[in-house]
Amino acid sequence: MAAAGVPTCGDLPAAVSAFADAFVDFAVSGIFFPSSAPASPSPAPPPPAAPTTFLPSPSRLVAIGDLHGDLPKSLSALRLAGLVPPASASGGAESASASASWAAGPTLAVQLGDILDRGGDELRLLYLLRRLALSAESRGGALLPILGNHEVMNVSGDFRFATPQGFQEFSAWAAWYRAGLAIKRRCAGLQPQPRNPFLGVPRAFPGVKPEFWDGMRSRIAALRPDGPIARRFLADLPTVLVVGDSVFVHGGLLEANVEYGLERINAEVSEWIRGEGGDNARAPEFVRGRDAVVWLRRFSDGFNCDCQRLEGVLGMIPGAKRMVMGHTIQTEGINAVCGAQAVRVDVGLSRGCGNGLPEVLEINGGGAEVRVITTPPAEAWQYRRQEAEKATTAVKEKRGEVKDGLALLVRESHGLKEVEAKA
Repeated sequence: MAAAGVPTCGDLPAAVSAFADAFVDFAVSGIFFPSSAPASPSPAPPPPAAPTTFLPSPSRLVAIGDLHGDLPKSLSALRLAGLVPPASASGGAESASASASWAAGPTLAVQLGDILDRGGDELRLLYLLRRLALSAESRGGALLPILGNHEVMNVSGDFRFATPQGFQEFSAWAAWYRAGLAIKRRCAGLQPQPRNPFLGVPRAFPGVKPEFWDGMRSRIAALRPDGPIARRFLADLPTVLVVGDSVFVHGGLLEANVEYGLERINAEVSEWIRGEGGDNARAPEFVRGRDAVVWLRRFSDGFNCDCQRLEGVLGMIPGAKRMVMGHTIQTEGINAVCGAQAVRVDVGLSRGCGNGLPEVLEINGGGAEVRVITTPPAEAWQYRRQEAEKATTAVKEKRGEVKDGLALLVRESHGLKEVEAKA
């Protein structure tokens, strides 16, 4: 029986919970998600599905590099690939709902991770990509982000690359999330009662400016293992994805990774993010360290790659012809080495790490045709960095002010055909 003075929800606990979730979603992102509330409370939710590891070749395959918390630039890349309607279709406004509508039919798009850090639109990007993935599924396509090192860092509580704007965004999320919790708690018939992710999270962080304490606390609560944002948006993402003859991984693969098992790596990372090892569990071995699958630069840093070793790794994966990677910025755009077996797609898109020219990779004909779609010259001028900006970045690198991952590389212009976007 409900406590005196507390209203009960009768037969509507699931509807109340769904309303609270929709309220929070829209307040945070400006996007409504399709309702998934059951007609009556389910006694036991089904076990979570393991992340996808292997998929057949689609008619059209697209790859987009690191996004790093920059919503406008990410939308530019999505439009360049034809995944969302052109800006003109919605009057040029950056409408969240219009941008979450899939426009690419049966296209399968892979985003190479590093959605988080370096920008202030991290949550809005997570919400947009998930809503766009649902729209794609309903229209015969698919959008599949994979995990990058910055997702792993944030789930581990490493916020070195978070920005003040990023902390503010998480603070705002926390306020709305608490409001949603309050709505659910007014419903005495809701079982089980929602878990409070802020319990056990410190309120003060010595060494951090006090104005960022709430953002730190909110970020930990949201992104730690089994945190609501980690579980909802990150736990079901693969760390490695093989689509037809293309292997997608944020950093790279070595022989030991393939021998351990790509599906096993995906499953163990997913279990860690879901909190199955506890709130403070350490990340699995294959996403930690210099040679981890989300940290490796052996095939993306420079042009003297160990092509023989790469060929050997690909030979261990049946049918694999190329490894598509993000992680290491290619300042002159998407490029390929080792006879196009190593394709590097991180163009430093975000204004937080280069403001690079939007480009996307397109693979057609079951892998027979690989090309780069680049921004038309009439639009490209607004993204080109001035020499003074490059010089400033170089000085910061020498001083150690620019962290690992912002290496300025020179593009090798062979292996891929570049085309201008028609949209």
